[in-house]
Formats: sequence, C-alpha cells, structure tokens
Amino acid sequence: MNFSLSDEQQLVIKTTRDFVRNELYPHEREVEETGVLRADLQQEIKAKAIDAGLYAANMPTEVGGAGLDTVTWALYEKELGFASYALHYCVGRPSNILLACEGEQRERYLLPTVRGDRTECLAMTEPNAGSDLRSMKTSAVVVGDDFVINGTKHFISHADHSDYVILFAATGEEAGAHGNRKKLTAFLIDMGHPGFEVRPGYKNVSHRGYTNSILEFNNCRVPKSAVLGELHRGFDVANTWLGATRLQVAATCLGRAERALELSKQWAVDRVQFGQQIGKFQGVSFKLADMAVELRAAELLVLEAAWKRDQKVDTDMDMAIAKVKATEMLAMVSDEALQIHGGMGLMSDLPLERIWRDARIERIWDGTSEVQRHIISRSLLRPLGG
Repeated sequence: MNFSLSDEQQLVIKTTRDFVRNELYPHEREVEETGVLRADLQQEIKAKAIDAGLYAANMPTEVGGAGLDTVTWALYEKELGFASYALHYCVGRPSNILLACEGEQRERYLLPTVRGDRTECLAMTEPNAGSDLRSMKTSAVVVGDDFVINGTKHFISHADHSDYVILFAATGEEAGAHGNRKKLTAFLIDMGHPGFEVRPGYKNVSHRGYTNSILEFNNCRVPKSAVLGELHRGFDVANTWLGATRLQVAATCLGRAERALELSKQWAVDRVQFGQQIGKFQGVSFKLADMAVELRAAELLVLEAAWKRDQKVDTDMDMAIAKVKATEMLAMVSDEALQIHGGMGLMSDLPLERIWRDARIERIWDGTSEVQRHIISRSLLRPLGG
C-alpha cells in the first residue's frame, strides 16, 4: 500500500472537512435538543452538498456520481463522520444496490436518486429477523402477473424521508446444509403504493434526528418489473451492499473518534488541577496514548480493506475486521474522552456525550460484532476443514 495521499484525495478531504464544519456543525445542537431533522434543513444541506460535488460521491461516473475509488471514498466518509449522523446523512450516498437496476428502473430509481431528486430506504430487518435474515416472514407470492407482498419491517432508517423502498422478501425455499432455507428477492416499491404503509418507529438513544420507521405490507400488489436483480437472488444483491455499508460504518467511526481525541487533547492542555495541566498526569496522558494507538490501528485496517476492494481482492473477513475494530475502538475512545473531561464530558455543551451515545449502535447495526466475529472465525477455520 502507498500511504501518501494524492492531490485529488487531499482536495476531497479538505472539501468535505470544510463542508462538515461550515454546513453541519452549526445545526448539531438543534437536532440533538429537538430530536428532529427539519425537512427544510435537510433539503438545504442536500442542495449545498450537490453544489459542492459531495452528493452521491460513492456512485460511479457513468450514472452521474463522483466515481471515487474506495480508499478516497473511505477518507471522505471519515470526514463526514465528524458530524452527527442525521446531518451527514443529508449528504446522500445512495445504496450501491441500485446499480442492479435495469431498463426502466434506471430512469425511475437509479438516476434520479444519484441526482438527488429521489431518496431510497432499505428494508431487511423484521421484529423476528435481525442477524438471521433467512428467518424473515415478509413474503412475496406470485399471483398472475404480479407479486402480492405481506409482512412487517422495522428499524427502517429514514423511511419517513424516502420516496421508495428497496424491500427484501421471501419468495420461496431451497435445500440447505441444515434443511430448507428461504430464498429472498429484492423489490423496488414507491411510497404510497396501495397496501404499503409507513408508521413511526421507536425512540433511539443513538443518532437523534435520524429516524426509523415500521413498514407494513398488507396484500401489497406489485408487478414483476418491481424485482431488483434476479428472482430468488436477493442475497447476491444484499451482499454487494453489506461489504460497502460495513466499511462506511467503520470509516465514519474514525471521524467521530478523532473528534473525541482532539477535544480530549485540548482539554488535557487547558484543564489545570493540583497546580498543573491534567495532561501531565499519567492517568490522563496514558489514556490519550491508548486512544491514539487504537484509532491509528483502526484507521489502517479500514484503509487496508478499502485498498483491497479497489484491487478486487477483498473478502468478507476484511470488511468484518474493519467494522469490529473501528466500532469497538470508537466505544473505547468516546468512553475515555468522557473520563478525561470528567463531569463536563456529560454535559450537552460538548459533543462528547452525543458521540458516546451514538457509538453504541455501531456495534449492532449493519451486522453485530458477534456476526462479524462469526465471519472472521469461519474464514479462519473453513480452509482447515473446521
């Protein structure tokens, strides 16, 4: 790996960093205190992100995106991660699942989403199907020339701000190593389609203003043209997304951890107790050292996974290692940052208590730490017959 940054990468970092500090930081307190991301504010940030060339930076140039390589994209995601999640979500990065769109789907869903004219959400999780997607009960049954969909999804991020959903549903069964297992298919369904209702979700301790919803499908009839990708090959479509989204989570964790470390370093210099800067006490200085070590290790793992993806040699294990390390590093760094700041760290005057709260969800969504460790251990043992 070449660890030097190109002129283009440095420009992407600077542009994104300036945007985050000038356009996102000023709104953090409002979103935290109200728990709401105003629709007009979301549109304002989106428009500014489009003007700055930051919108859909993860998508290839042939569909209108910036076409960033994976390493540059990870650096860009790290910079966005400095701000609260609800705000940096406004700088849209459409799901790469949409690259499976074909024919009329490209004009109706993919291209408008890349332009910022439409917004998607992704619906996999159900009340009884989280890590075990094969247990999902939402079904799509062929009736004539259509599919009829029934079931419930929950924890669906920003569905209330979306124009359509990428839905995963069971469409049959196939023989597996441990008995029959469900075959999944992805569908594109517009909000407001008959038989499809979006309801408010749950209040969340993490990522205030970044809402979740419950989706209800009651005899929702969609044409076969709504299938995204191939029938019964939903896992193939999902897997193209999971690697990217796990890397995105890991990269944004780097930004939040670096912000917490920067604040902690400054506090260690400015805060005086017992006649000296608290950074001169080993109880504080060694914490800072450990935080820096963990952050550097996580960043190298994230960039290595991104580099491997650019070289087309990445594996599920690479993405799992990056996500486990970065998310658990953020938990450690944010907790130590609070300890260094003492009582002040828990006050809403600083962003540390938010970073600490927000860190908790990262070890759960987009694949829990336990799922990542399963992927890693499986990759280690299978070549040996385990």
